[in-house]
Amino acid sequence: MLTLYHATQSRSTRFLWLLEELGADYKIIYSSITRQDGSSGPDDGNPHPDKKVPALVHDGALITESSAIALYLTDLFPKAGIGPQVGDPQRGAYLSWLAYYSGVIEPVVNFQFAGLGDNAVLRRTFRGAAEMHERLVTALEKGPYLLGDKFSAADILLASLGAFARQTLPAGEPVDSYLNRCADRPARTAGLAKDAPPK
Repeated sequence: MLTLYHATQSRSTRFLWLLEELGADYKIIYSSITRQDGSSGPDDGNPHPDKKVPALVHDGALITESSAIALYLTDLFPKAGIGPQVGDPQRGAYLSWLAYYSGVIEPVVNFQFAGLGDNAVLRRTFRGAAEMHERLVTALEKGPYLLGDKFSAADILLASLGAFARQTLPAGEPVDSYLNRCADRPARTAGLAKDAPPK
């Protein structure tokens, strides 16, 4: 059994999309989290060590952190073709994009929000928005997805960021077309329909 601990309009929304892409049988537990404006608060029933979402539980095993959950799920459902498996020539690129998303894109975006984008130490370690934008544009010009012709869970991570905060990604083409392609996927629509608990 797969159980996703999820909060509406949060980073866990992308995993509703991924689970739908995979055709997985899963349960959603809607959780509260501390929001940026200070509203709401942590859910004691959430097994995430920091009471954040997403948190995924599979047969008693807890998986946290977006890139780890994406890799875990795509390895668990290899037939869905959403993540290259061991032995696939694109596996290395897939792992690299998952790591780049969590290790560079999210930090750079958060540094920009915090007004630290010009900090020399942070730029030396993570690079800045300009370098990150160039890398994304270069990949998507070859596209149509990060892995070329193959849509993957790495695209779900990136496109979900673009849907939430479009200004954090490069303006114009090819990113606009890429985000539209990803948004048009039926699994995304199905996942978004489950973002809020049923009334």
